[in-house]
Amino acid sequence: MQDIRKQVSLVGVPTDVGAGHRGASMGPEAIRVAGITQTLEQLGLTVRDCGNLNGPPNPWLPPQAGYRHLEQVIAWNQLAHDALYAELSEGRFPIMLGGDHCLGVGSISAVSRYCREQGRKLRVLWLDAHTDFNTADLTPSGNIHGMPVACLFGHGPRELVEMAGQVPALQADMLRQIGIRSVDDGEKTFIHQAGIEVFDMRFIDEHGMRHTMEQALHGLDENTHLHVSFDVDFLDPDIAPGVGTTVRGGPNYREAQLCMEMIADTECMASLDIVELNPALDVRNQTAEVALDLVRSLFGQSTLVRPRHKIGAGR
Repeated sequence: MQDIRKQVSLVGVPTDVGAGHRGASMGPEAIRVAGITQTLEQLGLTVRDCGNLNGPPNPWLPPQAGYRHLEQVIAWNQLAHDALYAELSEGRFPIMLGGDHCLGVGSISAVSRYCREQGRKLRVLWLDAHTDFNTADLTPSGNIHGMPVACLFGHGPRELVEMAGQVPALQADMLRQIGIRSVDDGEKTFIHQAGIEVFDMRFIDEHGMRHTMEQALHGLDENTHLHVSFDVDFLDPDIAPGVGTTVRGGPNYREAQLCMEMIADTECMASLDIVELNPALDVRNQTAEVALDLVRSLFGQSTLVRPRHKIGAGR
């Protein structure tokens, strides 16, 4: 795992076809402008920037049969899947620079396929204000960035559901959702039935981020591939205004830093998504810079030299 963590690949996926606002397509460049390559190199990593994938433009059309831009969403996710799977197969650590969160289908399908072939356990941390467990029947908007988790659990269009080569791509014990505070009415029952462990903001308020992360990381071991899918709207909009779906009451800066530091302590993270950054709604690239601060923590930067803690255990 240490070798994988040292060889990082940046994969830009500049699209907003799954979102309800234009602008997330500019997210990869905003993160680059904030200095992600230089930051990771300063942490001792070797960085290969693979550039941006090229896919269909956003047609900006109304939904059809419950989905907006389904053809384009499938195309972009297939591109993301193929690019991330290729980097994983080379023994590298892929970071997907999104793009909206519909791309989680492609990235996590690639990781799921890779882990299955390698005989590794998979744990996914979904850092988000939303559960993203809508379907065509449940969605109030048709925007597919509200559906990727449902697709990964086998509920959605065949091309997305089958992308990992196995249906479903994820089982409930593989996923932990953290920071949730906006769930559509139809999703509430559906996600409960799926058995997904959700650490919403009430749980974090009542128990604190430390206990939340101890629970979310419990059971990791040396054979676990930890994938972090970081939707920037996970953060409170006071510190991260540059997203299309802001929801007040999210983790503050220090809570988010603790979350990332505890992930780093496990030394299990082997792939990462950074999605939903929308520079068109940002203030002087503030949100990209905050996201980059958190990436530093994810890769082990800390105030002091601290002893590593047992994988999956608390502090």
